[in-house]
Amino acid sequence: METNQLAFLSIDVILLAIALLLLVPVAVLFLECSAALLSRRSATAETNLPRPKVAVLIPAHNEAAGIAATISTILPQLTTEDRLLVIADNCTDATAAVARNIGATAIERQDTERKGKGYALDFGLQSIAAEPPEVVIMVDADCICQPNAVEKLARVAVASKRPVQATYLMEQPPNPTPKDSISALAFLVKNLVRPSGLKQLGLPSLLTGTGMAFPWSVIRSVSLASGNIVEDMQMSMDLAVAGYPTIFCPDAKVTGCLPQQQEVAKTQRTRWEHGHLQTLLTQTPRLATASVRQKRFDLLAIALDLSVPPLSLLVAIWAAAFAASLLAATLGTSAIPAIFLAVEGLLILVSIIGAWAKFGRNEISGLTLLAVPFYILWKIPLYLGFIVKRQTKWVRTERDV
Repeated sequence: METNQLAFLSIDVILLAIALLLLVPVAVLFLECSAALLSRRSATAETNLPRPKVAVLIPAHNEAAGIAATISTILPQLTTEDRLLVIADNCTDATAAVARNIGATAIERQDTERKGKGYALDFGLQSIAAEPPEVVIMVDADCICQPNAVEKLARVAVASKRPVQATYLMEQPPNPTPKDSISALAFLVKNLVRPSGLKQLGLPSLLTGTGMAFPWSVIRSVSLASGNIVEDMQMSMDLAVAGYPTIFCPDAKVTGCLPQQQEVAKTQRTRWEHGHLQTLLTQTPRLATASVRQKRFDLLAIALDLSVPPLSLLVAIWAAAFAASLLAATLGTSAIPAIFLAVEGLLILVSIIGAWAKFGRNEISGLTLLAVPFYILWKIPLYLGFIVKRQTKWVRTERDV
């Protein structure tokens, strides 16, 4: 009898500990999404001074097939004082020639030992250092800049003297599958809903990889030369600790398109989410420590935001924990962990439904939400891969042709 009681007590403690650990990211997600529901469209503070001189950097690796579309959305937004620089990084195609033909300046970099977007961007910054702009804007080679995005980002960067992140969303491919729609929704929650909630609360957000603007003095204060597979998140941490947390500018928009090929989508997601998890594990403690040392609540807020894992992983962990707690309760352990986890599940559900209702229902059918369990099952091998064979090197996502 005593052995059974001890075993039940141990199970109770373990399940309760899991429930309490999950409460942190779940509560953060719920708070951010709830704040976003209360947010109203309002312009981010801009300066009334003359428009700053801008340099737009586009790192590109074998992007000859699609870079013209990206450049064509940026050139009309530039003045005669601005520059558009394509960094053709370790290219084996005509990326540089295509960029020059359409009106951009292109430089070429060859270094097979040091590959990755970070190295390319650092090379680009070095090339413009002799005559630096007031603001540097970074855009991926497969993205579309919506009208006025460049000016909005530049003005906010100058006014705030901080990094600025545009709204970066993924459009669904033609004839999208339910998996595409759920992926687009997860992207929307991460890159629009949660940053909108943080902005409503007066807190900084994270950089998301493209549509990023930096005052020259700020971007030169950190090193970009690395092969980090999520260099944008790392840059967010470094700049925040240095005193330059990121501002979210929802009015500036940059869009990409989800890949149609399943293997390409898997490669893209693996790089993003393995990098996210690695950054979560290494940088959350660093930010929390820095927040105490510097007595800065904004760093703690960034740490809490970073503590939220990818949405599908959070739901998968919760589902497994809730099922285990229900099974344990039926066998005679305490029902308290199951009650805690049930409440957390409700908070997750309200967060997702609320985010979809306000921000996504025009693009994503409500029936698509029924495919969420299947989407999570598709992602489980990806997360197991983080434990078994973690991706640590930058790999370019192949483009649809």
